Amino acid sequence: MIQVMIVEDDPMVREINSRFLEKLPNFKLTNAVSSIKEAQEFLYHNKVDLILLDIYLPKENGIDLLKWLRKNEMETDVIFITADKTSSMVQEAFRYGAVDYLIKPFTFDRFKESMINYKERYYSIKDFDTIEQNELDKYMFKNTSGNEKENFDNYIEKGINKYTYNIIWIIVEKLVDEYATTEEISEKSGVARVTVRKYLEFMLKEGKVEKIIEYGKIGRPQYKYKLIQR
Repeated sequence: MIQVMIVEDDPMVREINSRFLEKLPNFKLTNAVSSIKEAQEFLYHNKVDLILLDIYLPKENGIDLLKWLRKNEMETDVIFITADKTSSMVQEAFRYGAVDYLIKPFTFDRFKESMINYKERYYSIKDFDTIEQNELDKYMFKNTSGNEKENFDNYIEKGINKYTYNIIWIIVEKLVDEYATTEEISEKSGVARVTVRKYLEFMLKEGKVEKIIEYGKIGRPQYKYKLIQR
């Protein structure tokens, strides 16, 4: 059984997440707490495989618990369940090793998908002393459609990283009625302008965004991007 702890200060949300978890096989809720201090005290004496962690806690930030886990070299994974949509927070979560990031409100299906993906990766990788690239890719691209996986495979040598991709995509998804420059997307996402441009061009080839070029009186032309609605 995968041992799970929930860190959530809202009793109602804590109960909902607990009930969601109960519906899924191979997971066991070992504890549900409302603060980082309670979580740390429990972790000192108990083995936990996965923490479902909120970011907004009273006078606390869930990211601090993730950093504490890494500092103390605890073999515990984290899935964030939070209302925080800021790209900087998403970036920081993935930098410190979060395996998924669920934005409230979310559906049970999205919760289930996250947990099943984690379970499959947990058991499959755990059973090997070593793992080949093709086996690892099955889990790295679990949530990616066939065409998208092929695109990632084709461009992986050019430095496409799915987490950076997702951070930029969060911004791009909002560009429904207006175009944005690479500079504007860079500022909102916290990703370097040159990197943003590369990922936007990748999305352009995927057919997910459209691009226009604006020529000013002086200086270089401006490239602007917008989401293609389907």
